[in-house]
Amino acid sequence: MTTRERIDELHALKDLARQGPDPEATARQHGRGKLTAHERIELLLDKGTFQEIEALRRHRAEGFGLEKKRYSSDGVVTGWGTVHGRTVFVYAHDFRIFGGALGEAHAAKIHKLMDLAEAAGAPLVSLNDGAGARIQEGVTALAGYGGIFRRNTRNSGVIPQISVMLGPCAGGAAYSPALTDFVFMVRETSQMFITGPDVVQAVTGESVSMDGLGGADVHASVSGVAGFAYDDEESCLEDVRHLLSLLPQNNREVPPAVPASDPADRRTDALLDLVPADPNRAYDMRAVIAEIVDDGDLFEVHASWATNIVCALARLDGQVVGIVANQPSSYAGVLDIHASEKAARFVSTCDSFNIPLVTLVDVPGFLPGVDQEHGGIIRHGAKLLYAYCNATVPRISLVVRKAYGGAYIVMDSRSIGTDVSLAWPSNEIAVMGAEGAANVIFRREINAADDPEATRAQKIKEYKSELMHPYYAAERGLVDDVIDPRDTRSVLIGTLAMLRTKHADLPSRKHGNPPA
Repeated sequence: MTTRERIDELHALKDLARQGPDPEATARQHGRGKLTAHERIELLLDKGTFQEIEALRRHRAEGFGLEKKRYSSDGVVTGWGTVHGRTVFVYAHDFRIFGGALGEAHAAKIHKLMDLAEAAGAPLVSLNDGAGARIQEGVTALAGYGGIFRRNTRNSGVIPQISVMLGPCAGGAAYSPALTDFVFMVRETSQMFITGPDVVQAVTGESVSMDGLGGADVHASVSGVAGFAYDDEESCLEDVRHLLSLLPQNNREVPPAVPASDPADRRTDALLDLVPADPNRAYDMRAVIAEIVDDGDLFEVHASWATNIVCALARLDGQVVGIVANQPSSYAGVLDIHASEKAARFVSTCDSFNIPLVTLVDVPGFLPGVDQEHGGIIRHGAKLLYAYCNATVPRISLVVRKAYGGAYIVMDSRSIGTDVSLAWPSNEIAVMGAEGAANVIFRREINAADDPEATRAQKIKEYKSELMHPYYAAERGLVDDVIDPRDTRSVLIGTLAMLRTKHADLPSRKHGNPPA
């Protein structure tokens, strides 16, 4: 056979691998509303940049009919390309081959790709559409998952790892996405669970659908496993591309900056009206953030879970920042178990990848209640405290309105290490609200008064004027500056520019031991 004939044979083999086991398999995949592995990769990467590796890899297993089904690629497509011109590694399960189930050769391909991503210092994206371990290959398939989990953990905080759920993900396979930095899901076609509906019904008697047990909306709004949920694969993968544009290649780099068309000195006059002076009135903190960041563009993480706190990536003068903000329009912006976990994870992620943190504070405290205490609010709240105290990136906190009690401390206050603490003139920083404080401090005097209500009102007024006036914390050095809300954008940009060369080291240690 001539060289040209060999080349023709090679192209034919690769084309066959791309087409899948048969045309009907591709038709069935499309009939489920799902794209093929190569179609997904083409949407994710810049056009024409995908370099596939081990396209002709096949399994070596015998028995159970496997020897008659030795398809090229062995059910997973691996390689690299670029997203917005920067290198990204990707693997995509091919559901047309063994339902995307993982076997020894399949796992070895993924292991090799993960090792390449680590060596190159570039993000790793997994496009998941697999039915779990390949039962016919037994323990070797399980060992393959172990190798993936070990590499996920080793690369945690080293390179960005993104899991995109585009089909079923059951059993131990669900743990790899859980170990990565971000999880995307598509409604109706993707599910994640440790035990499926049949097992749940057999063990507990509960009847539930696959989507009801582990669908996109369940994990995006109830469990918090997924940070994003979409109606279709195209919009999902487009947002994966956008997220990658906001992240550095690895933990040794900073996120890519872009030229800003939004003036750094733009005054934000709308902020004077967006935040009510009454500390008990609700408003949407996202509108405040949109006024401050470049072009009003924010990329929110876990938008549907723990809605009493907002975590988002955005840009200020072209530089990427992570924003953590209490949300007064949801449960008055209190901190509870889920909000603490959500914010702690986000703070830790930003710190891992050199993304400065801006914290907008309007918090009445931690949510009281038996359920919260029994659920471990102390332990979970400490996760957020630990994440902030452990973060070495530039940190700015801004008290927008109220900041009460332990929640004020936890929301990146000066005492736990924020670099610059700012406040608006509407700020109220105190152990608790004036009403509660007056009832505690002046209880006897109020009860003994001829007119208790009038006395209570007077004592509340006194407490506010003496301990809750806007400049009390500034007078004691706990707030660096009280600023005009209209200058917020320019002040934040200038302060971040000053902190850009910040260098901070943690004590020498193997690793910290955060609250479980």
